[in-house]
Amino acid sequence: MNNIIKYSLFFLTLLFISCAQHDKSNNNQEQIEKNIDALIRKMTLEEKLGQMNQITSYLNIEDLSNLIKKGETGSILNETDPVRINALQRVAMEESRLGIPILFARDVIHGFKTIFPIPLGQAASFNPLLVETGARISAIEASSVGIKWTFAPMIDISRDPRWGRIAEGFGEDTYLTSVMGAASIKGYQGDSLNGRTSIAACAKHFVGYGAVEGGRDYNSTHLSERLLRNVFLPPFEAAVQAGVATFMTSFNDNDGIPSTGNRFILEDILRKEWGFKGFVVSDWASVSEMITHGFAADDADAAMKAINAGVDMEMVSGTYIKEAKQLVGANKVKESTIDNAVRDILRIKYMLGLFDNPYVETNQPNTFYANNHLASAKQAAIESAILLKNDQQTLPIKSNIKTIAIVGPMANAPYEQLGTWIFDGEKEYTQTPLKAIKKLVGNEVQIIYEPGLAYSRDNNSTTITPAVTAASKADLILAFVGEESILSGEAHCLADLDLQGKQSELISALKNTGKPLVTIVMAGRPLTIEKEIEQSDAVLYCFHPGTMGGPAIADLLWGKEVPSGKTPMTFPKKVGQIPAYYSHNNTGRPANRSETLLHNIPIEAGQTSLGCTSFYLDAGFDPLYPFGYGLSYTTFQYGEPTLSSTQLKENDVLTVRVELQNTGNYDATEVVQLYVQDKVGSTTRPVKELKRFMRVPLKAGEKRYVSFELPIKELAFWNIDMKYKVEPGEFNLWVAPDSQSGTPIMFKVVS
Repeated sequence: MNNIIKYSLFFLTLLFISCAQHDKSNNNQEQIEKNIDALIRKMTLEEKLGQMNQITSYLNIEDLSNLIKKGETGSILNETDPVRINALQRVAMEESRLGIPILFARDVIHGFKTIFPIPLGQAASFNPLLVETGARISAIEASSVGIKWTFAPMIDISRDPRWGRIAEGFGEDTYLTSVMGAASIKGYQGDSLNGRTSIAACAKHFVGYGAVEGGRDYNSTHLSERLLRNVFLPPFEAAVQAGVATFMTSFNDNDGIPSTGNRFILEDILRKEWGFKGFVVSDWASVSEMITHGFAADDADAAMKAINAGVDMEMVSGTYIKEAKQLVGANKVKESTIDNAVRDILRIKYMLGLFDNPYVETNQPNTFYANNHLASAKQAAIESAILLKNDQQTLPIKSNIKTIAIVGPMANAPYEQLGTWIFDGEKEYTQTPLKAIKKLVGNEVQIIYEPGLAYSRDNNSTTITPAVTAASKADLILAFVGEESILSGEAHCLADLDLQGKQSELISALKNTGKPLVTIVMAGRPLTIEKEIEQSDAVLYCFHPGTMGGPAIADLLWGKEVPSGKTPMTFPKKVGQIPAYYSHNNTGRPANRSETLLHNIPIEAGQTSLGCTSFYLDAGFDPLYPFGYGLSYTTFQYGEPTLSSTQLKENDVLTVRVELQNTGNYDATEVVQLYVQDKVGSTTRPVKELKRFMRVPLKAGEKRYVSFELPIKELAFWNIDMKYKVEPGEFNLWVAPDSQSGTPIMFKVVS
C-alpha cells in the first residue's frame, strides 16, 4: 500500500471519528435539553426560584440542609470541606423532592492552594499558555474538594491603577485581556465541562467595572455605547467564543443603569447578538444594592428588574426567593422568564456532569502543592517579572559579590507575597526570597538580613538604622519593597500610589551608603516609584508572585533565568497622569515632547501657552514606563518589517515578517509586539492598538524571522453610524518591543 493510500485512509478514519464525536455531542446535548424540559415541567414555582437562589455556606449544616430539602437553593458558595459538600449534596440528591444537585462555588482567582502570580502578573508574561496552565492547576486542586464553579476570569479593562481590583485583571489592553481571558477559561473548563477536574468559569464583571469613576470600587461609569463596544466588550465576546459557562454582572451603574438591571447588555448583546447559552449570576448582593443605587424602590422592585433584565441567579441577597412568586402572580415577571433562567442553570449542571457524578471522591491522593504544580507556579513567577532598570549591568549578580544585605518588609513576608484573593492559600507553603536566596547561595555568599521595616505601612523609622548599618557592610544591597496583599483587591482602592510607610525613606538611606542597590518591588498594581527607580541601580518589578515567588526571584537575580516580562499597564509618574494608557485617541494638539516643563518656566514669564499641546507642566506627557515595556539581560535587534502586501481588501490576511536577533550574551526570550493605527476614521481612532504578540526564545547571537498573520477584518471598529466595519484608508504598523518604540510602516485597505 503506497503512502498516499495510507494517509487517505488515516484522514478518512479521523474524519469518521470526528463526525462520530460531533454526532455524539449533538445527541448528548439533545438529551440534556429533553431532561431539562421534563424536569421543569415537574417543578413548582418555588422550586424554580430555589434554583435561582445562591446562598453562602456560613449557615450551619442543619439550616443549609433544611433549605436544600425544600428546594430553596441551587448553589452554595464558600464551602470547601469535601465532607460537608458530600453531606449537603446527599441531601439534595436523596432528600429533596426532585434530586437536583447543588453547584458549589468559590473564588479561585489565581490558585486554590498552589498560588500563582496575581492575574495582572500573569498578564505581564504575555504568555496565554502560562495562564491556561495556571487555571488548569487551580481547577485540579479546587475540584478535588468539590468546587465546580469559580468566579474567574476577571476581564475588566482598567486604565486606573488606583482601582484595587486592577490586581485581578489582565491590564489595560483589550486584545491582551481577550487572549488571556480565553486562555484562563480553557484552563478552568478543560476539554469538556464534564471532566472530573473541570470547573465552570465565570466571565466578570459585565461590564465597564474597570472604568469606575476616580478608581473607587463600586462607583459609577460613564461609557458611551461606542466606547463599550470598541474597548470594554470585546474580552467578554471572546469569552463567549471560548465557551465560558457563566457570566457575572458588575456592581457599577453605567449611564445611570446598574449592570444587574441592564437588559440591553444582558439580553440584547449577550444573549441575542453573541448567542450565549450559559447563565448569568449577580455579584454579591448586587440585586438588592440596586435599591441603594436609587434604581429600585424595594426588594420586589429590585428582583423584578434583575429577573427581567436577564440575571438568572441571585447571589446571597435573597430577593428572588422572597419576592418573585408574588411578582409572577402580579404579572410583573412572566413564568416563562423564570423557566428560561432555570433552564440555563440546569443546563450548566448537566454539562458539568453533576446529575451523574454529584459527589467528591474523598479517597483520591491529595493534589495540593504537587511538584509539577509548584514548578508551573515558579515558571509563572519567572515569566511575569519585569526588569525595569539595569544600569551598568548590575544584574545578574556577579560571582565577585561575596556579601549581600537583604532588607525591606517584603523580603520574608510569606503571606503578603501571595497577593489578593487567596482565601485558600497557606503561607506555610510560601517560599520567600530570603529563604530561596539563602538556599541558592549556600555558603558561597554571606547574607546579612535586616528588614528595616516590619511591614509595608510601617512608619517606625528607627528600625531603618540597623538596616543601613548592615547594608554598609555588604557588596550589594537587595531591597524588597512594595505593598501588602490587603492593599489591593476588592474595596482596596488608593488615592496615593507611592510606596507606603517609610519605604521610600528606607530606599533613600540605602542609596546613601554608596553600595550598589537592587530594588525588587512586589505589589498588586503599578506604583508611582519614579524617585526610587532613580535611586536604584536595578529594579525588578514583580506583581505579587505567589507561592513560588522566592525561588523565581532568586533565579532571576543570579541569572539562572533571564527576565522577559512586559508591563501589562502603563506606569504613571504621578497619580495626576491617571488615566494613562497607550491606546488613547489623539487630540487636535498632541504633545511633541519639546514642551516647556514647570522647572524651565522663567520668572515673570509672559502669558504664553508654553507649547499649546496636551501635556502636564509638572509631569510632561510620557509615563514612567509605557505599556509592553521590559528589559532583558541581553539585547535584541529588530529588522525592518516586511508586509505581504501594502494594499489589501477586507477579506485579505496581512502577513508581517521581521528579523529578530539576540545581540547579547544570554539566551533569552523577547515578547515581540505588533501594533496598528487606523490613521483616519469616521470617528477618531487610537494612536496605536495591540493586534498580535509572540514570545520568541533566542540563543545568544541567534537570529530568526518572526511572522504574524493579521486578518484585515480585525481592523474593524464601531464607526460613526454604530456599524462594525473596516473602513478603507491608510494604516500604520509597528513591530516593536513596547508600545512607544519602533518606526511605522504604512499599508492601505481598499474597498
